[in-house]
Amino acid sequence: MALGKGTDKGSENGSTLRPLADWTPPPAPGRMVLEGAHIRLEPLTLAHADALHAANDVAERWAYLPYGPFDPDGYRDWIREASRHADPLFFTFITGEGPVGIGSLMRIAPDAGTIEIGHLNFSRHLAGRPAATEGIFLMADWAFTAGYRRLEWKCDAANLPSRRAAQRFGFSYEGVFRQAGVVKGRNRDTAWFAMVDWEWPALREAFTTWLAAPNFDETGQQRQRLSALTAPVLAARDPALESDR
Repeated sequence: MALGKGTDKGSENGSTLRPLADWTPPPAPGRMVLEGAHIRLEPLTLAHADALHAANDVAERWAYLPYGPFDPDGYRDWIREASRHADPLFFTFITGEGPVGIGSLMRIAPDAGTIEIGHLNFSRHLAGRPAATEGIFLMADWAFTAGYRRLEWKCDAANLPSRRAAQRFGFSYEGVFRQAGVVKGRNRDTAWFAMVDWEWPALREAFTTWLAAPNFDETGQQRQRLSALTAPVLAARDPALESDR
């Protein structure tokens, strides 16, 4: 695993002002394909619109996004515009059932070595399945292999499922920005999470251990929880999720 040049354990050793004289900014992501055993991430295109609209048939899935829900024509218009952007860079999540969700790499700042996963909208055909976890793994693995130093996850602080997902995936809690925005006419406080490059080897091992076939029994039930595998790497836990322990 190639981490960013000049990377070390950063503030783990208390040296927040350490020099990064030989660090090289990573490239911006392009319109690439990321493929795993359970899922394929392709650049979002208008060709995916109808299948994605049909898969996202529950209005509640749009509650914390700043757009949607859409009728079929409105969704095509949204995808036509969204697919033009390099930031956010949108991907379609595709399984054997076809296009079943979207996500993006966003707030891409190569000079700082930071990048974020966001705009996630997983249909009932994807949410809670190994393919969804593998999709997040593929995006994170690309980011750190490319040389990014920090991968972020932000969500509406009221969105507890997203906060649980972030912590399960190994993103450490960093706090809540109060009154960070207004979304669909209501206040949004934003919860911040991140993982950093020197944490990724251990988190990568956690993901690969969880995704491996021996971790699932003959009925498809997990033997080890991903949250248990990533917990030792967390720099801080989300206090809103303490009841989950």
